[in-house]
Amino acid sequence: MSPRRILVTGATGYIGGRLIPRLIEAGYTVRCMARDAKRLDGRFPYAEIVEGDVFDERSLRAACTDVDAAYYLVHSMSDSREFEERDRAAAELFGRIARESGVRRIVYLGGLGSDDEKLSHHLRSRHEVGEILRASGVACTEFRAAMIVGSGSISFEMMRYLTERLPVMIAPRWVTTLSQPISVRDVLLYLVAALDLPEHESKIYEIGGADTITYRDMMLRYARIRHLHRRVIIVPFFTPRLSSYWVHIVTPISARLAQPLILGLSNEVIVRDPSATVDFPQIVPEGFDLAVTRALDRYRTNAPETTWFDAFDLRGVPTNFSGVREGMLIDRRECAAKAPQHVVASVFSQLGGKRGWLYGNWLWRVRGIMDRAMGGVGLRRGRRSATDLRLGDAVDFWRVEAYEPGHLLRLRAEMKLPGEAWLEFAADAVGDGTTRLTQTAFFEPRGLLGLLYWYAVAPFHAFIFGGMARAIAVEAERATSRLQERSTG
Repeated sequence: MSPRRILVTGATGYIGGRLIPRLIEAGYTVRCMARDAKRLDGRFPYAEIVEGDVFDERSLRAACTDVDAAYYLVHSMSDSREFEERDRAAAELFGRIARESGVRRIVYLGGLGSDDEKLSHHLRSRHEVGEILRASGVACTEFRAAMIVGSGSISFEMMRYLTERLPVMIAPRWVTTLSQPISVRDVLLYLVAALDLPEHESKIYEIGGADTITYRDMMLRYARIRHLHRRVIIVPFFTPRLSSYWVHIVTPISARLAQPLILGLSNEVIVRDPSATVDFPQIVPEGFDLAVTRALDRYRTNAPETTWFDAFDLRGVPTNFSGVREGMLIDRRECAAKAPQHVVASVFSQLGGKRGWLYGNWLWRVRGIMDRAMGGVGLRRGRRSATDLRLGDAVDFWRVEAYEPGHLLRLRAEMKLPGEAWLEFAADAVGDGTTRLTQTAFFEPRGLLGLLYWYAVAPFHAFIFGGMARAIAVEAERATSRLQERSTG
């Protein structure tokens, strides 16, 4: 019989956040555990949210009560040796509480690598966690994977940033190590399918994609898919520590996170045990190129969330944030308006065309002229209707990609750019007649030119985007005042 209630630890993490919707879609009752439950507010409306910590016995007991199976998706990521002891203590406590609570299965996602080799500290710790969970007395299904290819996977993001930003990459010897990267889509298929395995049986499954390639080949194949010309020059003097500092300088990934990842890359991580293909014949892992193509697809996925924007948790981005998340350069503005939600949404849904953009219109016109000069559409298209909006409508040099009347509008740029760009508006009622307006610009740069473009126009963004968000709020408040005057007049 399939489990009824499933506990997902690490619910705010990369894998947990994508696994939960699939479990719900499959008909399971899902309980999500996070150290800060507020981070999950509204994210999974059909799931039960509990606050808990894998180091806190009391909260673990509450989370494991009446649970049939549990996903253990937590681990430390640090360049300090203390992480091994912390991972060991957390796994021991979780396994004991799961057994005492009557949990029938634990599903754990670890890392590939042969136990008879000299593993990095992190890979060795990941294997040890699996051993501890199996020794708990609860049936444990452990999946061991190499690089997970997907937007948001830290190892994939490190490769993405390096390849996008460096036309010539000076690389250490570890880039010649063989690996078997696997798409996040296939990892999630395995994780969900594990719930249908026979109970009371512990087993390790090595999972990988269809291609066995070196990290150098991954970067070059990624570059080819992105139509980038890249060279990789291998030098012998790059130590893991030096490599991590280089990653820290070139990418948004800190040296603290990069170093353990780089140490792990020195180990050959390929599938040697074919058990996964025998026990999960319905899953046929895809190749690296297709996995990358899916990871770069910002419009749709084969997951319950229909687009990258739905899967991306914007609430984790600070107010008035300008920076990088999952390969996207983001400019996020937020302000409050003393106006109903539908009025705020009506204002941003009428932007463009003859009405303009409410703020810095002369700069918008200049940008339109520049686009025309480069062979783009410019501002000449205007909009079909000054007040009505539909999916697929043109709005100046934008196209309506997502539209929820009264709540959300997302526009995709059709101007000439060294990358892809979107502009999204969302209105959410927060009580007392106040609406929160969230305005977010997304830009996926294509190579170094795209990155330089974004930072070159950043001062104009600070002026235009900040002013436009405030202007929308002010206009919504004025419209609300006019409506109130008419109703009392």
